[in-house]
Amino acid sequence: MVHQYKNNGCNIVLDVNSGAVHMVDDIAYDVIALYKEKTKEEITELLQNQYEQSEVEDTYEEVAELEKEGQLFTEDIYENYIMDFKKRKTVVKALCLHIAHDCNLACRYCFAEEGEYHGRRALMSFEVGKKALDFLIANSGSRRNLEVDFFGGEPLMNWQVVKDLVAYGREQEKLHDKNFRFTLTTNGVLLNDEIMEFVNKEMANIVLSIDGRQEVHDQMRPFRKGAGSYELIVPKFQKAAESRKQTNYYVRGTYTHHNLDFAEDVKHLADLGFRQISVEPVVAGPQEDYAIQEQDLETLKAEYDKLAVEMLKRHKEGKDFNFFHFMIDLEGGPCVAKRLSGCGSGTEYLAVTPWGDFYPCHQFVGNEAFLMGNVDEGITRTDIQDEFKLCNVYAKEKCRDCFAKFYCSGGCAANSYHFHGTITDAYDVGCELQKKRVECAIMIKAAIAEMDESLNDNETNSQTNIEKQDGLKCHDHAKDLS
Repeated sequence: MVHQYKNNGCNIVLDVNSGAVHMVDDIAYDVIALYKEKTKEEITELLQNQYEQSEVEDTYEEVAELEKEGQLFTEDIYENYIMDFKKRKTVVKALCLHIAHDCNLACRYCFAEEGEYHGRRALMSFEVGKKALDFLIANSGSRRNLEVDFFGGEPLMNWQVVKDLVAYGREQEKLHDKNFRFTLTTNGVLLNDEIMEFVNKEMANIVLSIDGRQEVHDQMRPFRKGAGSYELIVPKFQKAAESRKQTNYYVRGTYTHHNLDFAEDVKHLADLGFRQISVEPVVAGPQEDYAIQEQDLETLKAEYDKLAVEMLKRHKEGKDFNFFHFMIDLEGGPCVAKRLSGCGSGTEYLAVTPWGDFYPCHQFVGNEAFLMGNVDEGITRTDIQDEFKLCNVYAKEKCRDCFAKFYCSGGCAANSYHFHGTITDAYDVGCELQKKRVECAIMIKAAIAEMDESLNDNETNSQTNIEKQDGLKCHDHAKDLS
């Protein structure tokens, strides 16, 4: 499968199954588009009014050579592999601890209903959290690195238990030869210097919730009496980012139908000094006034293009920042099993409620149909676990022939369930945005490779062609395709 597209003046050709990316000129782009359906002679005739015959013929031969080398039109060899992978014994490697089903904000789009998750307000006890960590250790097999996210609601409302569980985890590391990677997601209201000092010592990552511009943030993330939270949290978040040397954190926002110009919010966060940024589309039913609508898609796609161009501009100025949805590894990245099966919800990754119940992930919490067990009895609904084991791109008809399947892993199982009643469908609006993000991410990689190489050429005056970089095959002209 080959996917071709044009973005920001780049002609990009993605060989889906091999992961090879080629940036080509017009003649190569046009030849590749016809290559599998037409003969060499037919292609030459079709393009005779645009290019010289010899150029078309030479380019055709170079495309044929790339096909022979396994860099274009490669076959999908992974379906049997992923099924074999799913037959392996389940190993749990990560828990999302709902340390607090309570919150001090009243975010309008919150799927957790101000932290209650369709249930009651509650704080996790140390005993329940301890049993959850014991379960993780006991079910992690030979895996040494384990992940625990302190989540809510607002986890800082149960801060002492967070600290106690971290201390307990550190003790258990030594006894079981494990390494805990703790993370924290917070709205920042209760964040202070003492907490930040602890987080910087013990937490591998921290997620700071902010939606962007003040008017956008305060509209969607107010206190329960209506006052905005922007002015309170921004100085704290700026200090937190600097205290972590602008790494191992990210500010995480949500855009809605009310701010379709979300690129302005990303730029605003970058202008505040943040270098690790994620702003994601809200997922909500069409009855909500803030929900993304199908008619919003073209506007949002153009906004991603706008953001990509802005990031290239800032790269040129030495003012780079990372945007989570444009972070893509074309050379390494996750193994193919991970790429095809997703986040591991319901199998490798579980959510734990304050009273110790297991769910496939935080977005299923409160839906009794997905209650998998508890910290005392372990996993009692292995049928749910088996269902999630088989959730991969080959189980989803919409994913099989999609060029983005190796990058989105079939999308979010929870979103699929909430919109279609099954985990093996796909949330259509989310899919369209995901495909656009993948295209922008690849373009940015290609353009930066070209930009940086051009800069090096100007400095050394020793090269005229763009070389392979970061897993890309970027080229000035078709005659240097390989």
